[in-house]
Amino acid sequence: MHFLTKKLAIITLSKSGYILAQKLKQHFVLAKVYTHQQVRREENSFVKLADLIADIFPKVEGIVFIGPCGIAVRSILPHLQHKTLDPAVVVVDVGARWAISLVSGHEGGANNLAYAVSNILYCLPVITTTSEAQKDILAGIGCKRGVSKSRLKACLLMALDKLGLDLSRVRHLATIDLKKQETGLLELSKELDIPLLFLPKERLLACWQSYNKSQFVYERVGVFGVAEPACLVSGHFPELILEKTICKGVSIALARESCMSLV
Repeated sequence: MHFLTKKLAIITLSKSGYILAQKLKQHFVLAKVYTHQQVRREENSFVKLADLIADIFPKVEGIVFIGPCGIAVRSILPHLQHKTLDPAVVVVDVGARWAISLVSGHEGGANNLAYAVSNILYCLPVITTTSEAQKDILAGIGCKRGVSKSRLKACLLMALDKLGLDLSRVRHLATIDLKKQETGLLELSKELDIPLLFLPKERLLACWQSYNKSQFVYERVGVFGVAEPACLVSGHFPELILEKTICKGVSIALARESCMSLV
């Protein structure tokens, strides 16, 4: 579900949250920001969160809470009906560290909304849906400008085939945020129904695990690599299982997350 053009409510209870809400509002064109009156008095300010939720819950396709999970859970609990009927609900902490898919993760699109929020605020998505959380392969991708979807797909499948891995195990594709407008990557993500996670330079540079660094790439892009650090910093204690592999202008690296139930 493409939430950039869906009817969303962004709810915040703090000044820090209001700043994040405004950043999100710039990208979600149909979103409305709801702020507690103690923080800011404006058109969509509210006094009681319970009253606000009662009013908007049946009317919106998604809700982004910026604040504690506990408050979000207590406020929506009386209105929950079914995962196929409830709006997608995502919770973001005021430090913009995590975007947690809370309600209607798969059917309602909260998992996708969590990724969309993460790509704006540069937090990491937290997905607990069993079918998604059990996907343990992270694919890091770097590419030249204008690479086609078909070439990207062929290179990804080639990399997975090297290790005998199935596409169904890939949790997301990760790359540098400079590629946010790369049509081939966007189309690939849509066709495969695999989320695309964009990471800022700072996060790639902060990768603490060893990987193949390139001075040439650093001089051109400002990072020492894309494919390897992208998959290494985008998951839970991942292990690099396929070093950067070059394929027709595309670099692919694969990492496997540490998932205790799969050990």
